[in-house]
Amino acid sequence: MTKILVAEDDFISRTLITSMLAPFGVCHAAADGEEAVVAFRRAQAEGAPYDLVCLDIMMPRLDGHGVLKAIREAEWTKGVMPGNGAKVVMTTALSGGRHALAAFREQCDGYLVKPLSRDAIVAVLAELGFAAGGDAANDDAVGRGGAEDAA
Repeated sequence: MTKILVAEDDFISRTLITSMLAPFGVCHAAADGEEAVVAFRRAQAEGAPYDLVCLDIMMPRLDGHGVLKAIREAEWTKGVMPGNGAKVVMTTALSGGRHALAAFREQCDGYLVKPLSRDAIVAVLAELGFAAGGDAANDDAVGRGGAEDAA
């Protein structure tokens, strides 16, 4: 079963994104960047890492860029090579190529501009190898360190 972490500070957006991702796996939610990092590290330490992380860029306490950096550092520390860790999709209300370029430079795997549609989410997840039903078509959990409950 695919394990998903949704990090979004806006309650309504968090609820909508979680409901759109629910057909793809078990969803946990974090209300800010620091909660997301704690949840990710806990999951990794417990041996049940997240397969997919959906990150809002503009969050309090730690923005999505900072969370992505912390995720990739946590994976590297556990010996997870780039490309073999959690798939990270950044979401934002910010339009413009420079934001997307920065996110991909920081090793995100997908980028969506709000408002999000179910079709856009399904398309990005399909590109990343995720199918509704909770299994990643390319799930190679080898080398991942992981965990359970999030915030």
